Amino acid sequence: MTRVATIPLQRTMADAIQRAQQSLAKTQTSLSTGKKAQDYAGLGTEAVRTMSARSMLAKQDAQAIVSKHVTTTLAIYDTHVTGLDNAFIDLRTRMATAIGTDDSSGLKETIKSAFEQFRSSLNAKEGGIALFGGSRTDVLPFTPESLADVAATPASDAFRNDDVRAVAHLAEGTSVTYGITASDLGAEIYEAFRTLAAAGPIGERLTDAQKTALQNAVAQIDAGSVGLRAANAENGRKQARVETLGERAEQRSLVLNDIIAANEDADLGQVAVDLAQQRATLEASYSVFAQLSQLNLTKFL
Repeated sequence: MTRVATIPLQRTMADAIQRAQQSLAKTQTSLSTGKKAQDYAGLGTEAVRTMSARSMLAKQDAQAIVSKHVTTTLAIYDTHVTGLDNAFIDLRTRMATAIGTDDSSGLKETIKSAFEQFRSSLNAKEGGIALFGGSRTDVLPFTPESLADVAATPASDAFRNDDVRAVAHLAEGTSVTYGITASDLGAEIYEAFRTLAAAGPIGERLTDAQKTALQNAVAQIDAGSVGLRAANAENGRKQARVETLGERAEQRSLVLNDIIAANEDADLGQVAVDLAQQRATLEASYSVFAQLSQLNLTKFL
């Protein structure tokens, strides 16, 4: 028997099935990836805006990373400077007590401990690089290793840092210069240690010369602490500014992510509906094609 269905009709049905398969495959891809399209060409007119948003997002993310790094560094500065300030408060109190009571027992150890903390903080490192050295990485910012070295070393030779400060770019057209050097923190207070070193060994009782030396050292610590606290206050202001800029960068990143998501992400609810409809269409196409393929004159009649 000759079939009633013609070759052109079969081709038409085959083309329809192929289109239905392509639509279903595209919808299944959207469901699995969660994206409207697999390339920018598929986004049409939204491609330019999406590419621009992604470029801006990369910049904002980089600025947020820099902000977090700088914030951490400034927090480390604060820890060391605050520790020094507390150490000098304790040292000053102990020296004032020794002057007032004429009892200097334990004072020698207190002075030694304060100097060791002073030296350790000024030579502190982050990632193998001296925090208070400026741009210098070849030497330690503070060179004397003991009070005996202090007595023979003027401040001009004790500090090896330079005055270079780091610069962080945290927003479009906005940069923050930050950093504290060892000489910023310790130059004035170093003179107090020179005075104490020149006073000679301190025993259980102070000599008149040592009392005078302690009084001078107390005055030098008071003067040096002003600069120390001023440096820490400036560091705190920069820390607050950097944190604010970092928060703004993160907020801008959220906005840009929303724009990108609106352009790229598929509506999964609609995708599910389309998937069900396209499956039904494809199954119906298969059924009709099968019926047409089996149609003959007997069945037709």
